[in-house]
Amino acid sequence: MGSQGKTKLVAIVDDDNSMRCALQGLLESVELPAQSFASAEEFLKSGQHHQIACLIADIRMPGMSGLELQAKLNNERCRIPIIFITAHGDEKMRMQALRAGAVEFLAKPFDDEVLLERVRVALEN
Repeated sequence: MGSQGKTKLVAIVDDDNSMRCALQGLLESVELPAQSFASAEEFLKSGQHHQIACLIADIRMPGMSGLELQAKLNNERCRIPIIFITAHGDEKMRMQALRAGAVEFLAKPFDDEVLLERVRVALEN
């Protein structure tokens, strides 16, 4: 097994502070390092999108939406597995996200175990 010493960091992008904290706690409870951002713009400004192994993003946020963030990353050829979470999704939005390369689209409230399983699968690829 080749170890490159690369941490499999998960980024959380959600404008809801309680959701960010809950997701960060959930990931860290299973020893997955996570970093959270209050907006897509904050995530992009951090310059860390090239170190992220998986991205959990809300769809509807002030400023840049999760789908706009996905499009920007795709345009930059930055292929991060994205798991979208939303309380406002519909089938059209879901299909748009998946066609653009998202690995999952979960409606809030979602099952924590389902989310963790999707993150693990994304990190293995």
